[in-house]
Amino acid sequence: MQDAYTEFKNTPAAFDMLWVEGGVFEMGSEGEYSDSLPVHKVEVNSFWMGKFAVTQALWTYVMQENPSKFKGANRPVENVSYKDIMNEFLPRLKNMTGLDYRLPTEAEWEYAAKGGKYGHKYPFEYAGSNKLDEVGWYDKNSQNETQVVGLKTPNLLGLYDMSGSVCEWCSKEGDNTDFIVDGLLFRGTFPYRGGGWIHTQDKCNLIRSTKDFSGICISYVGFRLALLYSSVE
Repeated sequence: MQDAYTEFKNTPAAFDMLWVEGGVFEMGSEGEYSDSLPVHKVEVNSFWMGKFAVTQALWTYVMQENPSKFKGANRPVENVSYKDIMNEFLPRLKNMTGLDYRLPTEAEWEYAAKGGKYGHKYPFEYAGSNKLDEVGWYDKNSQNETQVVGLKTPNLLGLYDMSGSVCEWCSKEGDNTDFIVDGLLFRGTFPYRGGGWIHTQDKCNLIRSTKDFSGICISYVGFRLALLYSSVE
């Protein structure tokens, strides 16, 4: 089986998927982030992961519209809710490709961001480095907006921008609790990872998990695709 492939070849929406070999890793931290406690061993099966966050070009190709605040075909899409990704984008993408693309789980996201099977040997604080400026866009270098994907150094697996730029929604079952915010009904909360262009350096590490309502759209939150490893011949 190949280690990478490109979907939508020869279109402006082309995107690359990289193979992430499964393994066991230490998830979480004993540090100040209570949402990442306790540290525990997690086994992750092999899967495919998007080389970049989903771009505005890809979102527009699938959805025929672009909700992003900071426009640019090769910038990450943002201002997209968990609900819209799950209920609209992913079903349409499946109809176009025949594949069950999905959001990564938090365990898959953290494992891949840490460098997969290489992570234990190179325990970086950020995705590919201990120096955030080398791998990510955050409040000190982003010019207060998103940037084109792939301009920084990738991590050990060849994945880009997993620290900073945009936070990335991850999959998790909601708590099925209804919330009303400013007159709008939201069901459950869902996690996102990685920090965004607006965040300080300490919020772009690999173990911090933030949760928000499924219907909320934020200019520093996007997403990355994942896929079951056996789905591609």
